[in-house]
Amino acid sequence: MYRRIALFFTLVFGIFQITFAQQTEAYTNDLVEYQKALSLYNNNQYLAAQSLFRSIKKDAETDALKSDCDYYIANCAVRLNQQNADKLVEGFVENYPTSTKRNTAFLDVADYYFVNGKYAYAKKWYDKVDENSLARSERDKFSFNNGYVAFTTGDYKTAKTYLSRLETSQKYGSQAKYYMGFMAYQDDDYNQANEYFDQVSDQEKYKEKLSYYQADLNFKLGKFEEAIKLAKERLPDSDPNEVSELNKIIGESYFNLEQYAEAIPHLKEFKGRRGKWNNTDYYQLGYAHYKQGNYEEAISEFNKIVDGNNGVAQNAYYHLGESYVHLDKKQEALNAFRNASQMDFDLKIQEDAWLNYAKISYEIGNPYQSVPQVLTSYLEKYPDTAYKEEIETLLIDSYITSKNYKEALSLLEGKRSFENKVAYQKVAFYRGLELYNEGNYQEAKNLFEKSIKEPRDDMYTARATFWKAETEYNLTNYEDALIGFKQFKQQASSTDTPEYTNIDYNLAYTYFKQKNYAQSGEHFEAFISHVKEDDIRLNDAYLRLGDAHFVSTEYTEAIQAYDQAVRLNIVDTDYAFFQKTLSQGYAGNTNQKISGLESFIERFPKSTLRDDAMYELGNSYVKKGESEKAIKMYDRLNSEYRMSVLTPKAQLRQGLIYYNARDNERALSKFKTVATNYPGTPEANQAVATARLIYIDLGRVNDYASWVKTLDYVDVTDADLDNTTFESAEKKYIENKTDDAIRQFNGYLNEFPRGIHALQAHFYLAQLYFKKDLKSNAAPHYKAVIDATQNEFTEEALSRLSQIYLENKNWNEAIPILKRLEVEASFPQNVIFAQSNLMKANYQLEKYDQAISYAEKVLSNGSIDNKIKSDAHVIMARSFIKQGNEERAKMAYTEVEKTATGETAAEALYYNAYFKHQSGNYEASNTTVQQLAKDFSGYKYYSAKGLIIMAKNYYALEDAFQATYILESVIENFPDFDDVVEEAQTELNTIKSEQAKTNASVQSED
Repeated sequence: MYRRIALFFTLVFGIFQITFAQQTEAYTNDLVEYQKALSLYNNNQYLAAQSLFRSIKKDAETDALKSDCDYYIANCAVRLNQQNADKLVEGFVENYPTSTKRNTAFLDVADYYFVNGKYAYAKKWYDKVDENSLARSERDKFSFNNGYVAFTTGDYKTAKTYLSRLETSQKYGSQAKYYMGFMAYQDDDYNQANEYFDQVSDQEKYKEKLSYYQADLNFKLGKFEEAIKLAKERLPDSDPNEVSELNKIIGESYFNLEQYAEAIPHLKEFKGRRGKWNNTDYYQLGYAHYKQGNYEEAISEFNKIVDGNNGVAQNAYYHLGESYVHLDKKQEALNAFRNASQMDFDLKIQEDAWLNYAKISYEIGNPYQSVPQVLTSYLEKYPDTAYKEEIETLLIDSYITSKNYKEALSLLEGKRSFENKVAYQKVAFYRGLELYNEGNYQEAKNLFEKSIKEPRDDMYTARATFWKAETEYNLTNYEDALIGFKQFKQQASSTDTPEYTNIDYNLAYTYFKQKNYAQSGEHFEAFISHVKEDDIRLNDAYLRLGDAHFVSTEYTEAIQAYDQAVRLNIVDTDYAFFQKTLSQGYAGNTNQKISGLESFIERFPKSTLRDDAMYELGNSYVKKGESEKAIKMYDRLNSEYRMSVLTPKAQLRQGLIYYNARDNERALSKFKTVATNYPGTPEANQAVATARLIYIDLGRVNDYASWVKTLDYVDVTDADLDNTTFESAEKKYIENKTDDAIRQFNGYLNEFPRGIHALQAHFYLAQLYFKKDLKSNAAPHYKAVIDATQNEFTEEALSRLSQIYLENKNWNEAIPILKRLEVEASFPQNVIFAQSNLMKANYQLEKYDQAISYAEKVLSNGSIDNKIKSDAHVIMARSFIKQGNEERAKMAYTEVEKTATGETAAEALYYNAYFKHQSGNYEASNTTVQQLAKDFSGYKYYSAKGLIIMAKNYYALEDAFQATYILESVIENFPDFDDVVEEAQTELNTIKSEQAKTNASVQSED
């Protein structure tokens, strides 16, 4: 039994020995491998170490060994920047919550990221560390690292919490104070910053950096001398970027000490931040130059201040204005003072800027608003200003000098002081003249009457009286016109009004219109007697004097007057020659008349009176008994002037010559030709009547009846009723009973639509409707006249119908009518009317070649007035602009400037500025825009467009302030003109995008 037990223990113990020996061997082997892995980790061989730790963990028998392996596997993953590193660390913490390496794992990972500058990652892990579990020796490092991480990420509050713990730390104290000082510096707590920096200023590693900050701190604390001293000491050892900043500190310090000469070189050395200056930088250098009297240099800096809207900008714009004034650049000063006056950061500067803006506006004009508006606004804003009396005086005068009479009138309405009434009389007069020149006679008349009702200045009372009379004349109120001209002659003298020179001319014309030819002639002679030089008006006076004598059958006197016009040979020489020849005939000198007419036909081959001369010559040959010559002359007229109203008359005359010579067949042939080719005309009716007599004489009444049935305008049975009805209506027309005449003419046409007198009825009806301003009613009757064969009413009907179409802007309908008028008119003024309106209509239809062609036709006529001449040049200029032919447009606008008034003159002046800009003549272009603003401010569209040209000029002259300010003002002040605002905005965006490249204060519009 004992032996069995002994044997059992022997067996058991043997087995235990074998098992224990195996375990010890395995454990020892794991420790060796673990130490080997740890050695690889410490030698930064993280990948190999990680692999070995994983192998050890797989065979590890104890939790402690597995825990350690997991710790180092995760740690290696962090250092190897493996994607699952964070999860491995978190897995370690989760799997071994009681591990002593838990806190160490967080701290170790955080420290690793910190050392490698990955502060955001470091912060994540520092936040997980249990600070209370750290040893005292580890806490300072933990606080510094945490504070520095917060500092680098901009979390100054957290940074201060941690770093403030270390101020007494032997190891970290200096670094902590440096960063605490820097944070105070960044928070503008300059005293605190200075205190910290002073504590570490003796340490070499901070000395270099602190010299800059201390210089800047002293500057910001207002210790400018100390700032200059420290910054200058640092300059030689600084890098280029720091040199720029130090120069800025030195320059601004001198600036604040008002030592501007010393400030300038240092301010100029500043390179900006990120290569850009801001508005304050430009202001300081500009102001330093301004204080030194260097106005050009001051302007060069001030005008780079774009988009400024603070006290610095207001100050800069004010001094920019003063700099411009010193250099006598008043347009530029105007914009600068205006900008400063619109800011209220400094009320004293605002008021001074307002005053300067108002005064300069008066001197040179204002493109944004009328000068009276500017001055009135100043007085309203500063009613107690010491300059009140001076500005009020300027205000009164500005109503006249601004030439913005329309706006001035609205400003003056209701102002009752004597000075305002004086101004009102003048402004009402000048506004009346503007409206008169625009053809708005009724409104012009009203304003002349208002001027007369404020008789403060005798000269303007007289002038307003004259122009009211002139307006009455144009409104065909001849009796009122005559009274006005007589009143003017009593009021005025030859020395005080420009109108007095021509008063007899005006009186003469008014009497002429009233058919008082005796009085008319007397006044024409009075006018002629004191004219000192030959001109168009003198030429015209001789023509009308001749007409007055001619109508009065005073042919000898008429011949003398016409002969004077022929000798002057200025305009309408053909008319004078023709009338002189007729007068010789009426005076009984038939041979002189015949030779004169023969001479006229050869001398004036392009005269519109040439067909009249042929007709008269034919008649003279008949009177002299030279029938064959008469027949040939009538044939020549028929051949060369088929469309003349005299052609049917000439053919009728030929028929009568044959009839009187008892050559009935040839006479009958002529009469039939007239009746067929010119139906409804008086000549046709006379031809039918005379043919009737011939048929009766020949005993061929049936032939007559058959023939006359082919003429649908002849109704033999109703002839008496036709004549009676027409004559009754015509009587009302002659008696000027308009409504009765309209009713009876309409009745006639309803009863006899193709009656004997249908043509005349249509024409008289059209004239009556036109007179009553019922032009849509008049149009079809004028059309009936022009659709008929050429007749004595055709020319007038063409003229009136074209006027109706033109007024309604029916360009396509107007053009064929005007073309007929151009060809068929006998009166030169109708030819000019047709050509001038053909050029306008073609321009409106964008047919620019035709518009130019007709404009050239108009200009080839030497007798046109300035208004028509100006219109022709304008149409040419606009057409060339539309075609892109700017060189010819430039020439045309140059001609426009010579004669144009009102809006047309403003347009021409705008293009003058435009072409100067295009040629690079920027300053001259600006001068022209200033003239446009001063003389034509009432025409806002061209004022606004001129301002855009001015802005482009200034930008080309490197004055960004003027350019941007003007463009912004255009956008703000001219919202009614979409195309102008759009152009201004586009230009402004371009400029700001360019300026934003060098000026940090400018926001790019892109």
